[in-house]
Amino acid sequence: MEIRIGVDIGGTFTDVALERDGGSVAAKTLTTHDAPERGAINGIKEVLETAGLAAAQVTQVIYGTTLATNLLIERKGSPTGLLTTRGFRDSVEMRNENRYEQYDINIDLPDPLVPRRLRRPITERIDARGRVLAPLNTQDVVEAATLLGSAGVQAVAVGFMHSYVNADHEQQAGEILARHLPDVEITLSSEVSPEMREFERNAQYIEAEKARQHLEQLRKKQKMGRRDEIDKIQQDDIRVFFSMVQQHQESFDKTWEQKILE
Repeated sequence: MEIRIGVDIGGTFTDVALERDGGSVAAKTLTTHDAPERGAINGIKEVLETAGLAAAQVTQVIYGTTLATNLLIERKGSPTGLLTTRGFRDSVEMRNENRYEQYDINIDLPDPLVPRRLRRPITERIDARGRVLAPLNTQDVVEAATLLGSAGVQAVAVGFMHSYVNADHEQQAGEILARHLPDVEITLSSEVSPEMREFERNAQYIEAEKARQHLEQLRKKQKMGRRDEIDKIQQDDIRVFFSMVQQHQESFDKTWEQKILE
């Protein structure tokens, strides 16, 4: 008999559903933001108890979360810096010509994902055919790294004009940043979203970096607290817990190794 458990960790509640032949059981618990897996474990224990089943009988655990999405909507997360081609520092704030409300001149738009003080212009320029019009000013990158480091950023996104056809400048900048900011995550737009249109490309790789930082922090907390959490639960629950963690881990690693933003 196939017995499946689905876990959905949301911003307020964590929903758990157990499905088996002949019916299903559901539970809703509060999301524990400091350790999301704790709320999930509580829900799993509840549905197993209600169904009268042991965790060893579960054949599949499916896990999903909106925590990263909520992070972006609420403009939270770790401080992130941005390196962009000189003259295009404000493209993430100017957006594009599309309007949410065509005739509302007083509309309040969301704050940009990176504040202006953390957006650093770099002298360089590549044209739409990939030809170098201005070489990368490496000193600009070094100075930006120093400034962003002193500002306490935990991630830096690099997005230069037309890097989707020639990523050399972004790669050089990424190498410089890695040397000067070894403990900071570096994301290149040419790896996350190698496509034209500056605002859309910038938005995607900045969102990717912020989401990755948040999920990485959760993963580190999860690893540190895993043993303590296991010690608190019954032996039968350990299998479910590890199944959930393993699926989360594999999904996380695969997503970010391939630089895919869903």
